[in-house]
Amino acid sequence: MAQRLTPLEIMTKLISFPTVSRDTNLPLVDWVEGYLEDHGIVSHRWPDPEQPHKAALFAHVGPDQEGAVVLSGHTDVVPVDGQPWDTDPFVVTERDGKFFGRGTCDMKGFDALAIWALVEAQYADIKRPVQLALSFDEEVGCTGAPPMIKAMQKVLPKGSAVIVGEPSMMQAVTGHKGGFGFSTHVVGFEVHSSIMHTGVNAIMSAAPLIDWANARNAENMAALPSDLASVFDPPWTTCHVGMINGGTAHNITAKDCRFMMDFRVVPGEQISRWRDAYLDQVRAVEAKMQAVHPEARIDVTETFGVPALTPETDGEAETLVRALTGDNASHVVSYGTEAGQFQEAGYSAVICGPGDIAQAHQPNEFIDVKQFDQGHQFMERLVQRLSQDAR
Repeated sequence: MAQRLTPLEIMTKLISFPTVSRDTNLPLVDWVEGYLEDHGIVSHRWPDPEQPHKAALFAHVGPDQEGAVVLSGHTDVVPVDGQPWDTDPFVVTERDGKFFGRGTCDMKGFDALAIWALVEAQYADIKRPVQLALSFDEEVGCTGAPPMIKAMQKVLPKGSAVIVGEPSMMQAVTGHKGGFGFSTHVVGFEVHSSIMHTGVNAIMSAAPLIDWANARNAENMAALPSDLASVFDPPWTTCHVGMINGGTAHNITAKDCRFMMDFRVVPGEQISRWRDAYLDQVRAVEAKMQAVHPEARIDVTETFGVPALTPETDGEAETLVRALTGDNASHVVSYGTEAGQFQEAGYSAVICGPGDIAQAHQPNEFIDVKQFDQGHQFMERLVQRLSQDAR
């Protein structure tokens, strides 16, 4: 019989694959596929046709019927470049009650627990099926999950309750903001700054767009939040520019200015409304630029879009997680996850995973051993419940 690895052994193996989003995740996918196959579990991969070095993986265990519990995680991690690590980031190191390593918290710790649970379910007489869904490119805008979800529905019986294992300290998180972002490239026309009125300064043309974001933030902060928005921190939609660059010299009107405009939209507000509002402002600024010189322009490219996770009324996924954790408090977060994408595709979804989001993306990223153990106990209870309850 094939060896059944412990959650820690599985996490150690997953961490050893440096699946930074810019690089391949195929060695990890190959290993998981082979490990599941060793235990008689058929898995399916969805290779990205535009990125042949990346693939999603999903599998089904239990009765061949709809209604599975889906354990969802992503395989990619953020870079370690320039971060002052005290240990090898791709080797799990235990110290002071913590497991250190890139992805221990976000989110290969949960991935390992989910793989462990799938194998345990294979050897248990479960009445309700369980599925594993491992995506890619979550860290660059949750772009890998939507095609994976579509592919899953063509191959596997559709699940009904999705547990997305982002670090939540094993609490049931039932809502998060939606998000989207535009890469904005303002193209001006260079002249000497002494005759700046005959040119178009890309940096100064970008300024009204950034000032527009400041004005919207002030308006949103001052407005009375809706009931849906009031539970978030902050309880309003935010517009944010975190990086900007451009220009050639102090005495030349800047030809180029590039920045990212990101939005975090509270549930209940339409992402499309904010998208249209920004694009309207872009076109208005562009028209003023072209009135000076017709070659001036603004190019915008949407780089990511993540729907909000809206709290459900008597949601199946929430009910299940609360029964397994005993957590009856209300929790929402302002960051985005793939949970909103599953919900948009017709699944009940909730976030619940071990670890503290404050450790995600940090140098010396870690997960507390106690949190990892709590995640293990959660999966043990889940497999036991699936063995007793057909729904």
